Amino acid sequence: MNHEMSEDTLIIPFNNQEELVIASDNIGAIGMKSLDEVTIPYYVVSYFAFRVAYMDCVAAGGNPFAISLMNFNGDEAWEELLQGINNGVNELQIDELPVTGSTETNFTLQQSATSITILGKREWKEKQTQKITLDNCHVAVIGQPLVGNEVIDHKEKVAPLHLFQWFSEQEGVYKILPVGSKGISYELGKIGHHHDISFSGDLDVTKSSGPATCFIVIYEKNIHEKVVNKASDWLHLSVSRE
Repeated sequence: MNHEMSEDTLIIPFNNQEELVIASDNIGAIGMKSLDEVTIPYYVVSYFAFRVAYMDCVAAGGNPFAISLMNFNGDEAWEELLQGINNGVNELQIDELPVTGSTETNFTLQQSATSITILGKREWKEKQTQKITLDNCHVAVIGQPLVGNEVIDHKEKVAPLHLFQWFSEQEGVYKILPVGSKGISYELGKIGHHHDISFSGDLDVTKSSGPATCFIVIYEKNIHEKVVNKASDWLHLSVSRE
């Protein structure tokens, strides 16, 4: 069976018309256990894990239809983890997604661990390997890279999930790249443009963006005013090519 795989998503042929898009996110040492590196409620943990997996699935062209939740925090955390997922679904204003999963009950971990996988479908398409050209496009970073406690302390700088959804639905948006732990420059490198794009202002392109607190969007120049009007609060820096 032929399949397309990256560190963010796995894409598998499903039938003659559709492919499965599978995206996951793991969060460790973050939660309510005494030895956790970051202490936050489990509904916040699952919201951000859901956020990352959802963004990766949609960025790959998937239409999410189900969620798998892996809980290593004890039975008492399950409902709170579901609450975080529901918070994300409500923010997106989409139909509720069915959730299945499992809780580790044989052993008790000393630190929190949570994993979420989102299953989606997309229309079958040829894998694109060519370098993206930017002659008729703008590139923007929406949100700001944040990691650890910064995500909570500066939540106003986190690109809203509903804004990501808005971009994914716009005509004229060519590509969306959620930014993870390897930073903005790494994501641009995956499409061959980490050397020929520079950013004005104070933006660390190598810093971890944690749970995809920012994303890159490449869009046609003719919708630039629309993008600025919609995302000005998170569109911190203009982008130019060298």
